[in-house]
Amino acid sequence: MKVKLDYGTTGLLADFPDSATVIEPIYVPPVPDPVSTLRNAIRSPIGKLSLRELVKRGQTIGISVCDITRAQPRQLMLEALFSEIPGLRLDDVTIFIATGTHRRNTDEEIERMIGREFARSCRVICHDARGTASLVHVGDANGVRVLLNREWIASDFKITTGFVEPHFFAGFSGGPKMVAPGLAGLETVMTLHNAERIGHPNATWGVTQGNPIHDDVREIARLTGVDFALDVTLNRDQQITAAFAGDLFQEHAAACDVARQNAMRSVDQPFDIVITTNSGYPLDQNLYQAVKGMSAAAKIVKKGGTIICAAECRDGIPNHGAYGQILASQPSPRALLDMITSPGYSRPDQWQVQIQAMIQLKANVMVKADRLSDDQIRGAHLRPIHDVSTAVDDALRMAGARASVCVLPNGPQTIPYCKL
Repeated sequence: MKVKLDYGTTGLLADFPDSATVIEPIYVPPVPDPVSTLRNAIRSPIGKLSLRELVKRGQTIGISVCDITRAQPRQLMLEALFSEIPGLRLDDVTIFIATGTHRRNTDEEIERMIGREFARSCRVICHDARGTASLVHVGDANGVRVLLNREWIASDFKITTGFVEPHFFAGFSGGPKMVAPGLAGLETVMTLHNAERIGHPNATWGVTQGNPIHDDVREIARLTGVDFALDVTLNRDQQITAAFAGDLFQEHAAACDVARQNAMRSVDQPFDIVITTNSGYPLDQNLYQAVKGMSAAAKIVKKGGTIICAAECRDGIPNHGAYGQILASQPSPRALLDMITSPGYSRPDQWQVQIQAMIQLKANVMVKADRLSDDQIRGAHLRPIHDVSTAVDDALRMAGARASVCVLPNGPQTIPYCKL
């Protein structure tokens, strides 16, 4: 049978055995009127007064939005928020691109993300986790020294916006993550993502309570204050399916419940071969991000099985950040994991390498990435392939006639898990 995999902006058609199990998120049609859906959520917030009652004329307003690696409908969400604030002056608004430790987004990308009018009429700050002058120490949370964007803290009225989907170590995206790590300093992110927290069994897809990363992220947001929050859920076509607004923690919990029902699917037993993606562009724009797709597959692959990941990687490894440097520093996944978990080791992006190494100790991982060379993929300790269908046939020959196959065409938009 033929299955279209999410890959770049065009997708990728591949052949699979008729016996293969295909797991997709429950398809939820988009809301018929996304503008009305967003406005209705803002007008009837969960656990808060409406924006019209909360925002005072003349207040400076800070709004955090996702960076270019996320498919958030930022412009629609900003338009809905602005329409619900009477007398708003755009020059009172600062839009914060919550990059975390990711690269700075270009001016062209920012215009594409939030629209030309807002990019030119509002103040826009692309967060820099390494820019010490732009950070302020606001206290400690559960032993985490909290450094946040100084301008964000100075805003009179703080609004987070995001979209909610399962996250491979923070449980779910959106909500409090739009404060930290989104607007946090590198020192804070390093603590939140240290080897102990990343290695915790509850630091995984769909778990927030008892997840040491998400527990600390919530505490940071509580400590520093968010006045209003707006989150959406999206379907596989990146269209809005629901909107949630109001108190940060209450609206995010409601969004997580909906996302969990739609995206998390159970299977009876693990598979010999799992094919995955990283949900297409913009999520599959580099290998660093593609670890998420590998992580989704790792939940249901047998020990010693095979994961085949298709991710375009138009942004490369990438060249920015330390992910590629860390991968190149050791000869094997085992050596990488030993280094990262050794006392005193601490480098930005180590968390992604740690998760990748743990996956590779469980399964053989192959990668199709048209924008990476074979040498780049091998340098990341992964096996390059050029055709998914051929790679599946080869893996079946190695695994035997009774080998089981599972396909996750939408990658981490579907989070499978074993019932056992």
